[in-house]
Order: sequence, then structure tokens, then C-alpha cells
Amino acid sequence: MTVPNTPAGDTPPGADPFAPPHPTQSPAPVERPPVGPELRIGAIIAVAGTVLGVVLGLLWLWLSPRIGFEVQDNRILYRDPEGEAQVAAVGVFSLLGLVLGVVTALGAFLWTRARGGGIAVAVGLTTGGLLGSVIGWQLGTRLGPTTDLRAHALSVGNGGTFDGPLELTAHGALLVWPMTATIVLLALSATFGKREPDRPPYWAMPPQ
Repeated sequence: MTVPNTPAGDTPPGADPFAPPHPTQSPAPVERPPVGPELRIGAIIAVAGTVLGVVLGLLWLWLSPRIGFEVQDNRILYRDPEGEAQVAAVGVFSLLGLVLGVVTALGAFLWTRARGGGIAVAVGLTTGGLLGSVIGWQLGTRLGPTTDLRAHALSVGNGGTFDGPLELTAHGALLVWPMTATIVLLALSATFGKREPDRPPYWAMPPQ
């Protein structure tokens, strides 16, 4: 004789057939690394780039060709009417920014590779590269010849020659360093960066 309201199917002995199903276990929360060390690393990288801006300014002042002027009949004239010296100054600044971008990105990647880097590294490189470029530009301009051409012309007199100030006529060159550092960092991270372990296939995962 069958007991009324008995559910169909096999029921393990001793189990309550009317007990509610066991609730599924929620996955363990993912532990995120603390934000403080990330911010500190980004700040150190930004400060290092800012300090390297002094090196950029000194190298730019040393390697850039001088813009020559001459005084004729109380007029200040270019010794190079084609303006090749101005173009060369921008080219030297861009080339130095390119080199420093590669160097800073490589150094930051090697320093943070073991811990996986992070967005703070990229932000620090971009900020440091931009600040370093601005500092290098201002330092090279201020340490170079005076920007007061009239006073310089009066000091050399009629028929004399003098070097003009170091100028960055294309301000887009200020972005060469930060852009290069960001691109090189992304390339290094994609090629040699720390890899997260692959998750096992769904059939190998334990039941919930």
C-alpha cells in the first residue's frame, strides 16, 4: 500500500523528501590588491620622468644647432634664411623624447614585471613623460641665448653676428615622449607581461 502524498522517484533512505533544496554556494569574493602600493609606484615613475626632463633639456641645448643672426644696417637678419636650424631643433627634441620614452617604458616594465604592472604604471609614464618634456623645453630655452634679440644686436654692433634663442616651434614634439612610453609599455606587456593562469574547463570544475 502506497502512503498518500509520497513523491514519486527514488528517495535515499533517511532523507526528508519534503526538505527544501540546498542553496547553491556563492563564489568566493575575488581579492583585489591594495590601491596604495599602485599609487606609490605610479608616483615614483612620474617623479623619475620629471627628473629626467632636466637631462632632456641639457641634451637638447647641447645637440641642437644654433639659429644664427647678423646685424646689417641696424637690421637683424637670419644667417640661414631657410630656417633649417629651427626645424633641426624640433627634430633633435623629438628624437630625444623618443629615446627617453623607450628607456623609461623599459625601465618601468622591468621594475614592475614581477607584480604584473597595472594602470598606475601607464599613468605614471604618461604623466612623467609630459612633465619631463615641458621641463626640458623650458630649461633648454632658458639656459640658451637670450630671447632679447634687440639687446643682443646692440651688444655686437653693426656687422656682428650672434646666436638666437633655442625655440621649439612645433609644440606637438612635447607629446613624443609620453606617447612613445605608452606604446612601448603596451607592447612589452602584451609580449612579455605576466600571464594569469588559465581557468580549468567547465567539466573539470567541482560541482556547486
